[in-house]
Amino acid sequence: MKNKIHLLFFISTMLLPCLLKAQNTGKPALFNSSWNFHKGDIDKGISGIAAETQWKSIDLPHDWSIEGPFSNEWASATGYLPGGIGWYKKSFVGNSNWKGKQVYIYFDGVYKNSEVWINGHYLGKRPNGFISFQYELSPYLNLKGNNTIAVKVDHSEFADSRWYTGSGIYRNVYLVVKDPVHINLWDVAFSTSEVSTDKATAKVKVNITNSIVKNSNITVKINLLSENKIVASQQKQLNIKTGTQEVEFEQKVTSPKLWDTETPNLYKLRVTLSRNGKQIDEVAQAVGIRSIRFDKDKGFFLNDKNTKLKGVCIHDDAGALGVAVPQEVWVRRLKILKDAGVNSLRLSHNPHADYLYDLCDKMGFLVMDEAFDEWEVGKNKWVAGWNVGTPSKNGYHEYFKEWANRDISDMVLRARNHPSIIMWSIGNEIDYPNDPYTHEVLNTGRNPQIYGKGYLPDHPAASELTPIAKQLVTAVKAIDQTRPVTAALAGAVMSNEVGYPDVLDVVGYNYQEYRYPEDHKKYPNRIIYGSENGMQQRAWNAVDSNEYIWAQYLWTGIDYLGEAGKWPQRSNGAGLIDLAGFKKPEYFFRQSLWAAKPMIYIGAREITTADDKGMWSHRTAEPVWNWQAGSKIKVDCFTNCQEAELFLNGKSLGKQLRASAKERMPSWEVDYQPGELVVKGYNNGIEACSNSIRTAGQAYQLNTITDKTSFATNTKGLSQIEVYITDKDGNPVFTADNEVSVSITGPAKLLGLENGSNSSHESYQASQRKALHGRLLAYVQVTGKAGKVQIKFSADKLKPSVITLTVK
Repeated sequence: MKNKIHLLFFISTMLLPCLLKAQNTGKPALFNSSWNFHKGDIDKGISGIAAETQWKSIDLPHDWSIEGPFSNEWASATGYLPGGIGWYKKSFVGNSNWKGKQVYIYFDGVYKNSEVWINGHYLGKRPNGFISFQYELSPYLNLKGNNTIAVKVDHSEFADSRWYTGSGIYRNVYLVVKDPVHINLWDVAFSTSEVSTDKATAKVKVNITNSIVKNSNITVKINLLSENKIVASQQKQLNIKTGTQEVEFEQKVTSPKLWDTETPNLYKLRVTLSRNGKQIDEVAQAVGIRSIRFDKDKGFFLNDKNTKLKGVCIHDDAGALGVAVPQEVWVRRLKILKDAGVNSLRLSHNPHADYLYDLCDKMGFLVMDEAFDEWEVGKNKWVAGWNVGTPSKNGYHEYFKEWANRDISDMVLRARNHPSIIMWSIGNEIDYPNDPYTHEVLNTGRNPQIYGKGYLPDHPAASELTPIAKQLVTAVKAIDQTRPVTAALAGAVMSNEVGYPDVLDVVGYNYQEYRYPEDHKKYPNRIIYGSENGMQQRAWNAVDSNEYIWAQYLWTGIDYLGEAGKWPQRSNGAGLIDLAGFKKPEYFFRQSLWAAKPMIYIGAREITTADDKGMWSHRTAEPVWNWQAGSKIKVDCFTNCQEAELFLNGKSLGKQLRASAKERMPSWEVDYQPGELVVKGYNNGIEACSNSIRTAGQAYQLNTITDKTSFATNTKGLSQIEVYITDKDGNPVFTADNEVSVSITGPAKLLGLENGSNSSHESYQASQRKALHGRLLAYVQVTGKAGKVQIKFSADKLKPSVITLTVK
């Protein structure tokens, strides 16, 4: 397991001298600051890098695609944003203390086709833009002078994905200095067995690398800590020969604090190497004690407790920020999803940023980690709109044969110690009917997802899927046999004919709920779940009412860039929350199905407005009470309470039982009157919660709410500021679309403004943006210098709002 990943919360961005000082025991340090970026290729490549003058000073992570501009010359699949080629370089001074050490640079993710040099020496190439990797710098370093790292990123095949990927070094970079005898990248494996509330067995495997010629006497020690108290400890004396040697530990833990979604208890595993009494290396990471079990008839068990997975799929981007997303953004987003009752995430359709796994561990999300969206043959990547025109065929399949085993192995090695991860997925919709694989069975039966009509004999045969699946499953199980291997099937009717599902431990079905009973009967030993699902009530009923179906993953939890329709649409609006993290009506409906805490929500629409009944249909009940006089309005209520009562201007319009309401959604037809609409939820006749909407006046002022106002120096913390346009009484004006401007004084900068629009082409680099539904989100990052930061939000004819941040 990658030791540097789990230290992310404890390491701040620091100046190089401080960074080097922290390297004595092999701990990683962020290497994100003071890079230079050049957009475009460089004449003569690496040999021409010194002559190139057009460099921009940046800090990592960095995504150049999000800088735009949006244009229909690019592809709808990737959000009508540009790709291209970019170069990065960073100069740093060597350190004499590195003599005899091994120095590495670690990249958490570079999209894509990255090539890396140190002082002109070529280190290697990594085509996959989602996989983490490292190179050793030591042989080429100048320990007493300047050094230059250069990285070329080639995303010139911009229509190479079905969603937005961004471009550049978009995740964290680390520098690691190791003793010649050390624990290499991802070389600690933690697992537990015989787990109960009384006891558990913790197993730790450590691979120790000796890169010097002579043997070395080493003390290897493991400590397992709970709240800084050692609960298990063991050490061994070893004579390590040149090469790599594995050492195993097994320890009993009494009365363990089990990890689950409600109480995500974590332990700290510390592994140290010492020589002659001096510590020479350390790996420290968060781990959890828990058991998982999957049953073909009874479903999923976490710590022997039957559990339904209420899941959502997510992509990497965050709208205005592209894919260079600070972890605070995901903290806010995950809290919102958790409040809806979400307990599981499908990381679609690639490994995600290192810190996201840490957050899932800490916040209690069960994770399906996924490797690929295509294998040896390319899928359709739409250029002029989803299912419109001629698609691109560029993509990862160009590198699959050479890199697939290494990429999926690295995915598992990197993340295997996270208690949140319960499944490894080898692929998403690889069997999408006719995109690209086909089979004669497509001429018969029901096929909810299909490209073209029926069997297409000029397409690759579905029989090619099974041997590749076996190859990938073997690669995963060579590293980790504590979790099942899965895949998300789009064409089970086709895959069933060629044995693809039989290779998997658990089998995900995408949008094929109708097939559950038939396949459960036909394949009685198959463990089935919903790996991707629409928003309809019946899709959840298929999970809730079937003991053997244990999961649903909604498409999606959050809106995302790309996979768009025709221009001007440039984002996908399938999420429960929008690109800014604002909750949609569909969020509250899902919360009414999944959340345990009492909740209630009301929204209104004209009676003639019908909900879309499609696969990804969303409910249209917006929190608006501004209508034409005399209109008859439909008021929909989403609640998990037994009973709901609606009031208009204090007068009751009647109670309704949730259980007897259509789709468990009480509703009323109301003759519109301006004023206040209030709904109350009751359990056993006692009021448990309430919600209201009011008639709004003219837009009058800006109101702001921020999640954080105080920061420490030497940290680049983020303040996420919600901006609302309200009337003079503070009521939100849902229809307001005023352009809001931001000005900042003090040690901070604006990272971006996001309103959640899926079709706006305003520049994400600008300091102004139109509101959508009367709201906007601002990302403001402090620079780490001490002082006061004043952020002013203003709009024409509206009263401004000012927020003050303190860095001290």
